[in-house]
Amino acid sequence: MTTAPASIRPSDASRGATVFIGLGANLGDARAALRDALIALQPLAQAGSFAASSLYGSAPVDSSGPDYVNAVARLRTGLAPLALLDALQAIEQDFGRQRPYRNAPRTLDLDVLLFGVEGAHGGITLADPRLTLPHPRAAQRSFVLAPLAELWPDGEIPGAGRVTDLLARAGRDPAQRVHRLDV
Repeated sequence: MTTAPASIRPSDASRGATVFIGLGANLGDARAALRDALIALQPLAQAGSFAASSLYGSAPVDSSGPDYVNAVARLRTGLAPLALLDALQAIEQDFGRQRPYRNAPRTLDLDVLLFGVEGAHGGITLADPRLTLPHPRAAQRSFVLAPLAELWPDGEIPGAGRVTDLLARAGRDPAQRVHRLDV
C-alpha cells in the first residue's frame, strides 16, 4: 500500500491516476440518473480512459426507502483525490442531492472507492477528514463489489482482499443480494 497526501505532484497529474467511483441512486428515475451521471463523469477522465459497469439493483443498507440502482465507473484523471471529491460533490448538487441525515434516500451518490490503482493493486491509502481511501465500506457492500468485480475482477482492495473473494463473502448475506438490471 502507498500512503499519499491529499494532493499529488504536478508530474503525477499529467500521467493521471486510475480511480474507481461508486454511483448510487434511489429517488426519482434512478436508472436515468445513473446513466446521466455517467455522462457527467466523462469530462473528469483523460481521453479514452472511461469505463462503466452494468447497472445493479439492491435493497437499502442501514436505512429504509426505495431500492437502489448502483454502478461503478473506472477512469484515469489528472485530479488529486480531494479535487476529485469536490468535482463529484458538485455533480451530486447538480442532480439535486440533499443530505438531511446519514444514509438518507438520494437522487445521486458518488463515492471515490479507490484512487491510484495500478494493475491488481488497489492504490493509495488516505485518511483525511473529508476522504478516506480506500472507501471504508467498499469491501463490505455487494452493491459496490458486484459492479467493481465486473470492471476489475483481479483487483485487490488494500487491507481487505481480492474483490471477487469479498463479493462471494458478502453475497452470502441475504440483505446484501444484488442483481444486474436490464438496461
